[in-house]
Amino acid sequence: MKPIDRFEYPKELQEDFRKAKRLEWITIFYLLSTAALVMATMGNSQAMKTAWFEDILSLTPAISFLVASRVFHKAPNKNFPYGYHRVVSVAYLCSAVALFGVGAFLIFDSASTLVKQEHPTIGMKVIFGHQVWLGYLMMAVMVYGTIPALILGRMKLPLAEKLHEKNLYTDADMNKADWMTAAAAILGVAGIGMGWWWADSVAALIIAFDIIKDGYTNLKQAVFDIMDERPKTVNDQQDDPLLQEVKEVLERETWIKEHAFRMREEGHIYLGEGFVVPKQEQDLVDKIEQLTQKVEGLSWRIQEFVVMPVRELPLPNGQDGEE
Repeated sequence: MKPIDRFEYPKELQEDFRKAKRLEWITIFYLLSTAALVMATMGNSQAMKTAWFEDILSLTPAISFLVASRVFHKAPNKNFPYGYHRVVSVAYLCSAVALFGVGAFLIFDSASTLVKQEHPTIGMKVIFGHQVWLGYLMMAVMVYGTIPALILGRMKLPLAEKLHEKNLYTDADMNKADWMTAAAAILGVAGIGMGWWWADSVAALIIAFDIIKDGYTNLKQAVFDIMDERPKTVNDQQDDPLLQEVKEVLERETWIKEHAFRMREEGHIYLGEGFVVPKQEQDLVDKIEQLTQKVEGLSWRIQEFVVMPVRELPLPNGQDGEE
């Protein structure tokens, strides 16, 4: 069995990886500026407070991605014989936990404000000698917090799919959906201006429910990844088509009587084992090496595929084999 190589993206994806890192650095600086503006204008608005929390929370996937990008490619060693690939899954889990936890807190906080029937107020601010209703500034900040995020999200989504980077996809999805946060916050602020005291808390609840929905979805998938669930696609969490391709390769081998295989995700890459019942043992080692090369040649994501000859297929449940 060959050792796990030092992992690098293939040459054709190196520029995509560098572009993804640049976009995450831009995202961090942009979110920090947005959070600063929201804090300066939030006043007593619950919706603006919730939007500020989301901006701070949105830093987690970007930071996790950048930290993981400095670790996952390290070579295996005595303590980590399989390498550091799973740090990507750990980063994904951190992002999901933060997303879910803050979403739950914001739902409680916003609901409490609504139940207590607290009446928020929005005052005036003097700008260049003129009094301006602070609500207009809040709305302007929300617009600023939406359009660039939407653009960044759309730029990250195709990169996340190419790189098989779920943490980047989570970040892109959050950026792309930020318009919902801004729209809800703007409606909440407008509601206060019209005398609807409840509009602000309702808008905050809408934002919080959107946060916790994304948090639950990603937290569930992050836990499943660490539990070695079947590899899933980044965009819709369906079985990766690569599994069918592996099965077809095994089925085309005329020297195999029966077969089964299983694969798991280790961050960006897949590791797997194939169990084969050979029809004959002649040149078996050469055939196994050739089969291994064929499977690993299907995609850069298949980092290691071990072929094990057996007399009968073990543990058929949970494995892909002949029907």
